[in-house]
Amino acid sequence: MTVTSKHLAERVLSLSQAAETEVLVAERESHLTRFANSEIHQNVSERNTEVRVRVIEGGRVGVASTNDLSEASLARLVERARMLARYAPPCDLPPLPGPQRYAAVPHAYAAATAAATPEDRARVAGVACRLALAAGLNAFGAFETAAGRRTIANSRGLFVTQEATKADYNLVVMGADSSGYSSFTAADVAGLDAEALAWVAINKALKSAHPVAIEPGAYTVLLEEDAVADLLDHVAAAGFGGQGLVDGVSFVAGRLGDRLFGSNVTVWDDPLGAEMLPAAFDAEGVGKERLCLIEKGVVRGVAHDSFTAHQLGVASTGHAFPAPSTSGPHPSHLRLEAGDATKADMLRGIERGILVTRFHYTNLADAHTATITGMTRDGTFLIENGEVTRPLKNLRFTSGGIDALNNVRAIARDTKLVPGWYGATRAPALVVDGFRFSGATLF
Repeated sequence: MTVTSKHLAERVLSLSQAAETEVLVAERESHLTRFANSEIHQNVSERNTEVRVRVIEGGRVGVASTNDLSEASLARLVERARMLARYAPPCDLPPLPGPQRYAAVPHAYAAATAAATPEDRARVAGVACRLALAAGLNAFGAFETAAGRRTIANSRGLFVTQEATKADYNLVVMGADSSGYSSFTAADVAGLDAEALAWVAINKALKSAHPVAIEPGAYTVLLEEDAVADLLDHVAAAGFGGQGLVDGVSFVAGRLGDRLFGSNVTVWDDPLGAEMLPAAFDAEGVGKERLCLIEKGVVRGVAHDSFTAHQLGVASTGHAFPAPSTSGPHPSHLRLEAGDATKADMLRGIERGILVTRFHYTNLADAHTATITGMTRDGTFLIENGEVTRPLKNLRFTSGGIDALNNVRAIARDTKLVPGWYGATRAPALVVDGFRFSGATLF
């Protein structure tokens, strides 16, 4: 723990006369390189420390934050939180959590990521730009490296800190009427293979040139990892957050223990996995553990913070977001268990279907049924007799997430970490039967 974060947390606690006080100190340093038309056009960096305080008095909550770390500012911060609490409506609140036990997460921080320079990011972007230009294409993308520390303390004696890093690279390669995509997300930038990622996007762009239209309808689809992660994020948002259970809008309300998905589908929230973006605790300082959400198609668990757990008489699962979190807790380290198929195996099993690289502009059309709508993007292809035969113009889909995960024919053995709504999701490719496309496009 740095002297800075420890001092800040202790100082804010000492300034507060509230019945209960929680302090979150978030330190972050991020560096971003952007490129377009095969040229770097932006390098930006940000260093910031935010102090967020939550006070509880008489069943009322006040939250305030600042990045002015002066003594006078910290005093005003505490007073502002207390003032807001006085005007807040009363609610049934649990006490703040006390000291916790935490799992070790040594893979959360990588020195190579924290030390990455603009030249390092430029070299990665340069590989994509040079190879794309040589293929008659253009490269677009962004590469961010970040390091941070989160420290949480409260008036009940809880005090914890964790350092973490993240490297996030995405690449789109475009031709006159085509595009391809690849990406990399990890705590450790050392695993990034710039040339391999460039060739994935380039080959997609080359193969998707001169796309043809296809009639919308229900198709067998091979969803690559990015598309699966997007689908899974939306299903989790619709059903596996504790606030939805409290409000009665979650599709799993009253259905814990029921089989809602295919028996070959198992999903965890895995915050401690070395191949995830590991986190030892949530924004309340509650220790994290692996949480089974779906076991062989059966709903087993839901993500809770202290508030939703208190409302339902269960224990927090360590999924609190920084207060005020109006949407409540959600899974933030989703992992769909891999299968044993290769992508070649999966293709061979499809007589006529569609390969989807990823989705775009995806939204929940109906949270009660986990119906999702969006577009295909950056490589959509027709599959005939086990082979990719031609590129397709993009399609709009409107499909039930529950239905999709009930009709999984095959699961790939390889997985990929993909940034999501609340964290990152590790997903394999899937073959899904009866996936419904509701509209066509002109591109």
